[in-house]
Amino acid sequence: MNANPVPADLPRTLGALRAAGYQRRSVRDELRANLEQRLADGLPITSAVLGYEDSVLPQLETALLAGHDVILLGERGQAKSRMIRALCELLDEWLPIVAGSAVRDDPLAPISAHAIDLVAERGDETPIDWVHRSERFAEKLASPDTSMADLIGDVDPIKVAGGLYLDDPRALSYGLVPKSNRGIFAINELPDLAERIQVGLLNVLEERDVQIRNHLVRLDLDLMVVATANPEDYTNRGRLITPLKDRFGSQIRTHYPFELTTEIAIIHQEAALVGAPREVRVPWFIDDIVARVSHVARKSHVISQRSGVSVRLSIANYETVVANALRRVMRTRDAMVVPRVSDLAAIVQSTQGKIEFDTMDDNDSDQVIAALVALAVRQCFSEHVLLEEAPAIIEAFHAEVVVHTGDDLPDRDYLAVLAAMPALDEPVRRVAGPAASDGEFASAIEFILEGLYLTKRLAKDAAGARALYRARSR
Repeated sequence: MNANPVPADLPRTLGALRAAGYQRRSVRDELRANLEQRLADGLPITSAVLGYEDSVLPQLETALLAGHDVILLGERGQAKSRMIRALCELLDEWLPIVAGSAVRDDPLAPISAHAIDLVAERGDETPIDWVHRSERFAEKLASPDTSMADLIGDVDPIKVAGGLYLDDPRALSYGLVPKSNRGIFAINELPDLAERIQVGLLNVLEERDVQIRNHLVRLDLDLMVVATANPEDYTNRGRLITPLKDRFGSQIRTHYPFELTTEIAIIHQEAALVGAPREVRVPWFIDDIVARVSHVARKSHVISQRSGVSVRLSIANYETVVANALRRVMRTRDAMVVPRVSDLAAIVQSTQGKIEFDTMDDNDSDQVIAALVALAVRQCFSEHVLLEEAPAIIEAFHAEVVVHTGDDLPDRDYLAVLAAMPALDEPVRRVAGPAASDGEFASAIEFILEGLYLTKRLAKDAAGARALYRARSR
């Protein structure tokens, strides 16, 4: 079933289309006019991308108003593809085409042999189809094996075998670029495209036509081209040839979220959490720490910054931490899924494949990731927790008290610690919040103990996700 059924009141013939007052306009005019309306209404160009409101999106709006083809330049995981796909929302909802057209021919100005012949033969009775804006977007991931036939087209041997001559334009099979006529064509990782294929796009970006083999065929294409690329010093797999780069009207540099709050908002928007049948409740400090791990990694001298640290790392780590908490709850039968600091040990598996190391062997990755997590926890604790009760807590540990923690312990074990150490009660309640559950109290206890350890006020013996907190030697 069509996800976007065509409204019954739309014209179905060329004559009815003319009678309805249809006026043709280019893709750029559509994008410009609809963007102008959104801006006049006080709406953003897209609400699907966070953190670009004052940087990237204004540049993209300017490029669209100028009618430019655009190349988005940035490291992996910076929402480049998402921004491109969101441009479809700026197209008119429905577009009339000549029925059966492979290149979405405009009924008032057909360009393919099929449509030209059909309009000449049927006139006002030419049948009209309607295309939803969601179908006016084509995306191609560039790769070294991409051919001119993939992008532009080639002679179809089946049509030739059916009786058509090689030089008959009806014998052509169109590639993605002509099929994107009157729409948006996106090509990801453009530098990975072989240089000889990049040359084939020069006419598309400048003269707006395509040439297929030795055919004397000119298709006056109407399309917007948007490309993505990593910075030129990121990869040696390929490069963007200067003449092609010159043909893009605007080059826009993307970036990772500047603020932790933005990264957390993206995590909440994108992460898929599964805790059924139990409720999942993630403490504010776990949100902060998971997002902060990515931020400190982006500043680390041992992490390759040319490769980048994708926002997908934050999302995957968040899902992993919650999943590890869920795994515990399945065994302990706790009432609610609440991640703890000890669950952060699980993010090694979701981090290793998403960062690259500059100065050490990958065998040291566990230690590097653990150090990133420790730094994130310490920063979060130092910035957000004012622990006036610290001396009393530390003094309690000097009375030969030790506290065991771990990602396999039930909430009740932590509540027992809280009952045995009155000095912990007030700060734990303050960190966990006034309406905290048992699981949130347990998580807050771990966070405070780890913070005291990382700020060198407690000692810790650790083995994986298990730890024993004790007094420091005097």
